Amino acid sequence: MVDKSHDQNQEEIIYVSRAELKRDAKELHQLGEEIAKLGKKQRATIPLNDDLQEAMTLADKLAPKKEAYRRHLNYIAKCLRLADNIDDITHAMNVIKNKHQQGNVLLHKIEHLRDEIIASGDDKINQLIVEYEDCDRQKLRQLMRQARKEQSQEKPAKAYRELFQYLKTFIHE
Repeated sequence: MVDKSHDQNQEEIIYVSRAELKRDAKELHQLGEEIAKLGKKQRATIPLNDDLQEAMTLADKLAPKKEAYRRHLNYIAKCLRLADNIDDITHAMNVIKNKHQQGNVLLHKIEHLRDEIIASGDDKINQLIVEYEDCDRQKLRQLMRQARKEQSQEKPAKAYRELFQYLKTFIHE
């Protein structure tokens, strides 16, 4: 007869494969390398413990193409494995990476808006004035006309770029 109370008292053992452990270690190694490549100001936004702070300071002093730097990255990965707040660190890194992507999306939005203004004219300018009251209608119309003229005469796109820069000063989300 099997003792059921003995089975219930034992904790459930979770099996983790060696491949999974290696994958996790590789991810932490890459995370440590990305953190080491950041500038000091960006790195200050990441919640690193004292050991990791010291390791990053030393990583700044080592040459990236030397063997010592590679070994030091292994040490950083070990410190990350032992860190209590690894979720906070990965979240902070994702935020830093995402800011760059958000900037690209915003630039594409402004480019699209510029093209719409040149194509649609006053209708799009009126919509823009409603959204962004600080925009100067006269300046937008002037740049739009100049950009159209440049396109029709196949001249260098000076007003086209000026319109983009002007929109960029007002549109930042």
